[in-house]
Amino acid sequence: VQLQASGGGLVQPGDSLRLSCTTSRDSFVTLDYWAIGWFRQAPGKEREGASCISSSDGATYYEDSVKGRFTSSRDNAKNTVYLQMDSLKPEDTAVYYCAAKAIGRWTSPSSYDYWGRETQVTVSS
Repeated sequence: VQLQASGGGLVQPGDSLRLSCTTSRDSFVTLDYWAIGWFRQAPGKEREGASCISSSDGATYYEDSVKGRFTSSRDNAKNTVYLQMDSLKPEDTAVYYCAAKAIGRWTSPSSYDYWGRETQVTVSS
């Protein structure tokens, strides 16, 4: 599964961004089978799970620092998973990845079978 994340950019504190995760154009794989996690990695820090949306019932999970600000959703008709990020803070600055898993703990990178290319999010005034 070839995943592609997009939608990053440079924004000011308090602004919003929406990240998208989909498969490459030549892929016949659909994302609805997979739970999709969003991870981020800031310079000098370990990769951490920000959010995950399940494949079965659309349940969502969030890291404490993003609860109430980030929202994961999926549009199976478009084969796309989104991460809506509101009220962005400078500490949200990181490269963001989407990843697909079938089983395992959502916060553990080792649970994920496939990873997409990163998209940079920079929050700065």
